[in-house]
Amino acid sequence: MAKLRLEIVTPERLFLSKEVDEVQIPALNGELGILPGHTPLISQLAVAGILSCRADGAQTRAVIGRGFAEVGPDKVVILASYAQLPNEIDLAEARQELYLAEKNMRASEKDPIVDIQEALIKLECAMI
Repeated sequence: MAKLRLEIVTPERLFLSKEVDEVQIPALNGELGILPGHTPLISQLAVAGILSCRADGAQTRAVIGRGFAEVGPDKVVILASYAQLPNEIDLAEARQELYLAEKNMRASEKDPIVDIQEALIKLECAMI
C-alpha cells in the first residue's frame, strides 16, 4: 500500500516525521482528509484543532494550529505555530488557560478595549 511522508514543523522543533497511511488535518474551512496520491494543495490551518494520522493500524493524534499545510501526492508538510501530543499537555495549566480565556471573553463583551477577536481565538485554543 502506498504511504505518505508526514512532517510537522513548529518554530521550536521538528515535531513529527513519519510514514503514514492517511492524515486528517484541521484546516481553516474544515477538516481535510489526505490519502496517498492526493491532488497538490496548500491550505491554512485552523486556529486550533486535532490532527489525526494512521500508520499500520495505529492512530496518532496531536493538537496543532495556526500555520499552513502543503499537500503533495506523496508528502504532507505542516508548518504550525504549535503542536502537542496529548501526553505533553499539562491538564492543570490547560484548565487555567480555559478559565482565563472564558473570563477574557466575558470582559470583551463589556470592555471596548478588549479585542473580541483575540478573545475568541484564545478561547478556541484553550477549549481544544
